[in-house]
Amino acid sequence: MTDAEIEAKLAELGLTLPAPAAPVAAYVPVVEAGGLAHVSGQLPFIGGKLVTGRLGEDVSIEDGAAAAQACGLMILAQLKAALGSLSRVERVVKLGAFINSTGDFTDQPKIANGASELMAAVFGDAGKHARSAVGVPVLPLGAAVEVDAIVAVRPA
Repeated sequence: MTDAEIEAKLAELGLTLPAPAAPVAAYVPVVEAGGLAHVSGQLPFIGGKLVTGRLGEDVSIEDGAAAAQACGLMILAQLKAALGSLSRVERVVKLGAFINSTGDFTDQPKIANGASELMAAVFGDAGKHARSAVGVPVLPLGAAVEVDAIVAVRPA
């Protein structure tokens, strides 16, 4: 799949890739090793603003899923910056979704679907992946969601 085809898929969804965010601490956004790209946890930016809050408290399921989708878009932006082209993506292997949520909130999978469904929409069967969706009491900068990824990549 070419970058143009991926951009077209995103456009069909009404989405565009954001500029890749700079790290907020001592790490790099992507490490490529052994045919895999490991993408650091990405935070949700919508309209240039960080989505903050807690699921089960002040963030709805719909807004949480949109935040996870925004994390997925940032994962794609980081991959494109690190790999030079999203055409190098062979398969999305795993997503890890961390959801800032109250102790009694149990719909973490519905939130993580925002990122998961994006990957399947963009890459088709190659976007279907293993996943974890975990509720946590707090995330960096008060973010509502954070998603990381492991992606199989073709050689440059």
